[in-house]
Amino acid sequence: MSKKTTGKTAPKSAAKTKTAAKAKAAVKSSKKTATKKFDFGGLSEDLLLRMHDLMVKSRVLEERVIKIYKAGEGYFWIGGPGEEAFGVPLGLLVRKGQGLEYDWMHLHYRCTPTMVALGMPMIEATRLMMNRATDPSTGGRNFAGHYCFPQWNVAPVTSPIEVQYPLACGTAHAQKRAGHKSISIVTGGDAGTAEGDFATCLVWASRKGQELPVLITVQNNGYGISTPYDGQHGETQIADRAKAFNIRSRVINGNDPVESYLAIKEEMEYIRKTGKPSFIEVKVSRLYGHSSADGANRKVELFDPVMEFEKKLLAAGILTEAEVKKVWEIYEEEGVKAQEQARGEPSPTAESVWDHVYVNNENADWRKF
Repeated sequence: MSKKTTGKTAPKSAAKTKTAAKAKAAVKSSKKTATKKFDFGGLSEDLLLRMHDLMVKSRVLEERVIKIYKAGEGYFWIGGPGEEAFGVPLGLLVRKGQGLEYDWMHLHYRCTPTMVALGMPMIEATRLMMNRATDPSTGGRNFAGHYCFPQWNVAPVTSPIEVQYPLACGTAHAQKRAGHKSISIVTGGDAGTAEGDFATCLVWASRKGQELPVLITVQNNGYGISTPYDGQHGETQIADRAKAFNIRSRVINGNDPVESYLAIKEEMEYIRKTGKPSFIEVKVSRLYGHSSADGANRKVELFDPVMEFEKKLLAAGILTEAEVKKVWEIYEEEGVKAQEQARGEPSPTAESVWDHVYVNNENADWRKF
């Protein structure tokens, strides 16, 4: 009976297997053809999906903290929605750790995508936004986006613009003296390059025979708060200013995560190999304006790097609609839970106002001056 059954079904089974194989090959071929239509620079599907996942997470987090601000549960918002296609690749390429053998980061207040890529949970950005005493960066005493993670060599983000540039030269100098292949990375906005601190960085990073291993980046979103780029710059490209110091420089489309990833990787490898600085000007979108000071409303006319990258992955068959929906839902749920958790946590006490400020120093209390 068994033999009889086997004998009758074997051809059908073989045919079924053959059909399935054909279907699989057709899907594979179709996917290959679709992928070929898009230039992913040779990056693996796993990496493309990882970047998309982190870009979505960062966007959901930024929109969550904007909602917190608009609901009256936060005092001020500033952040980086629109910079995910640059910030996420940067975070993925950093040698993360504490100490001179790892990379140092001197970021500015639009760095949430980089922090998310480094592994920062949503709850930490939410605590900072809601000024909770549990906030690990500032104890609830600074603005949104002002991170400080010493365990990852993330130096405190400052409110005064561009002071981070010469500081990056300091850690790069220490790294060079220690003889490691680690580098310092600095980010900032285009308008801030008018500050003397920016010029100081170019000088100290490029002195002949004493060049420093620093990756200098400028995220150019086309505005200095409300002033258009043309109203504040005489140079065509900010990157041209680096050339005057013999610093290798380039301009990239920071709305394309693949271009960003490849460019950052190439420049990091150059710096680690030569010990010399490199400069990247990154063209990005400013999707929600400068800050809550101008409303923090979505600028629908601007290029959205997350949605455009997502469309490409869908068209290439690397993502499905169901997978996209799931990713957004997972992070939306995490964002809501983070807000609910932070809502129940304490605010800083009056007694803690001098904590971490010139500790035990006479300058800690201005009332005693």
